[in-house]
Amino acid sequence: MKKNCLLLAVFGLSLLNSQAQIVDTVLNRTSDKPFYFSVPVADGNYKVTVTLGAKRHAAHTVVRAESRRLMVEDCVTKKGKYSTYSFIVNKRSAEIPGGKKVSLKPREHDYLNWDSLLTLEFNGASPAVKTIRIEPDTTALTVFLCGNSTVVDQELEPWASWGQMIPRWFTDRVAISNHAESGLTARTFINGNRLEKILSMLKPGDYVICEFGHNDQKEKRPGDGAYYHFAYHLKIFIDRVRAAGGNIIFITPTQRRFFDEATHTKIQETHLDYPDAMRAVAQREGVPVIELHDMTRDFFETLGFEGSKRALVHYPANSFPGQDKALADNTHFNPYGAYEVAKMVVMGMKQLQLPMVSGLRTDWSDFNPKQPDDPDTFVWYPAQKQDVTKPDGN
Repeated sequence: MKKNCLLLAVFGLSLLNSQAQIVDTVLNRTSDKPFYFSVPVADGNYKVTVTLGAKRHAAHTVVRAESRRLMVEDCVTKKGKYSTYSFIVNKRSAEIPGGKKVSLKPREHDYLNWDSLLTLEFNGASPAVKTIRIEPDTTALTVFLCGNSTVVDQELEPWASWGQMIPRWFTDRVAISNHAESGLTARTFINGNRLEKILSMLKPGDYVICEFGHNDQKEKRPGDGAYYHFAYHLKIFIDRVRAAGGNIIFITPTQRRFFDEATHTKIQETHLDYPDAMRAVAQREGVPVIELHDMTRDFFETLGFEGSKRALVHYPANSFPGQDKALADNTHFNPYGAYEVAKMVVMGMKQLQLPMVSGLRTDWSDFNPKQPDDPDTFVWYPAQKQDVTKPDGN
């Protein structure tokens, strides 16, 4: 993070109003490699407005925030032309009013999501930024995400999850606040004060979305199981979110890439009865459900046994620095897979007629997991931070 703090001095950030935390700066920066811009702000939602392009150069700019949250996917500008985008970045720390803290894993202490700065990453073939404005926002509908490694804002390439791709589809009327972390269960999410942190930031009318199941099925303490401890902790989410004036949504867990051995055409169930337990709690408590379990099954089966590897972290040796062995992970998505799954979640929101869909960007097109985007046409510009160590959970 020292490099990010240095950028504040080098590129002339001007704080117009320290009390209101409004930042307005003329950056006028072009580059042939990624660069960052950071500013210290308090916890909350911030409307970020960026004007992209350059006076003397054509440019191609991608904007991501904090831990690789995709905000602007593909801004191409001609020489002397500019495009302006606005979006909401949710900034948080581990501090909770009243003296509590989120129990961060050791590796999370270095994550951009949890530091004291709001960080923007400018990437792309030739990133160019004219101006940046950052101002507090109290009006956007906030969607809080709870879950594990299939949801989290993955800090490091080549890993990715749907929670960090979904902000790309929303205007500045919707904020995504992703509190998921690799390896968590419904129980450990609550015990780590992550739900407590969400409730400290939630406004009446906001939404909390939960996707669990991958790691919960591996808990083996007395009383564990889908219809007891798992269901019990899902009920805690429901009761506490509703008591705070929020709305809760369940998402059934993403499938693992586990094809039948005989034909390699059908995905086999690996989640035991955990998806059904989530559905049963939802039906009993009146919680809407997005069926990501079914959609990702269709997605994998459509891509096929070999093609589905292209949605996950399957790479030959030496694809990344320090990677001397092939990567073959059938649970964790790469950027293409995460991007596609994020579209499935948006479709689930649309099918449930949730209010945040009124804030979708005008370039949104409805998505069918049986007709996925061609992975050959998907372009991703890697961030500078890379590590081939597998995230917690499976």
